[in-house]
Amino acid sequence: MAQDRDDFLRRWSRRKQDAAAQAKAPAKAAAADPAPKLPSLDSLTFESDFKDFMHAKVEESVKRAALKKLFADPRFNVIDYMDVYIDDYTNLETIPPDMLARLDHAKGTLFKRDDETKDEARQAPAEPETLAQAPEAPQEEEPKKDDGAAG
Repeated sequence: MAQDRDDFLRRWSRRKQDAAAQAKAPAKAAAADPAPKLPSLDSLTFESDFKDFMHAKVEESVKRAALKKLFADPRFNVIDYMDVYIDDYTNLETIPPDMLARLDHAKGTLFKRDDETKDEARQAPAEPETLAQAPEAPQEEEPKKDDGAAG
C-alpha cells in the first residue's frame, strides 16, 4: 500500500512539472512576438483599423494618441439631448416673470390654508400685547356656600 502511495505522488509530481513546462513555452513564444507595424498617426481616419494600436507591445502614449485621433472625429461629438446634465442649471433667470406670477397665484389657490395660518400667526403676537397693556378687571369673589350646619 505504501508503494501505491509513492506511485501516486510520483505521477502527480510529474504531471505538475509537465504542466509548468507547457505554461512557460507559450509565454516564451508570446514574448518573441514583435509589436505590429503601425501606420502613421497622421494617416489615420475614422475608417482606419485601430486594433493594431491596442496590442500589448505598443507604448501607452502611442495608444492614447491613436485613440485621441479616433475620438476627435465629429461623429463622436454629437450631443445627446436626452442627457439631463447638458443644461446650464446655474442660470437663475430661466422662469419668465409672467410664469412666476401664475405660479404664485396657483400657490395661493392650492395652499390657501397655509397662507391663512401665516396671517393668523402674524396677528397673534399683536393681540396679547394690547391685552397686556389694558388694566386688569377686578376679579369677583365667588359667593360662599352655606352648608346649613352653622347656626
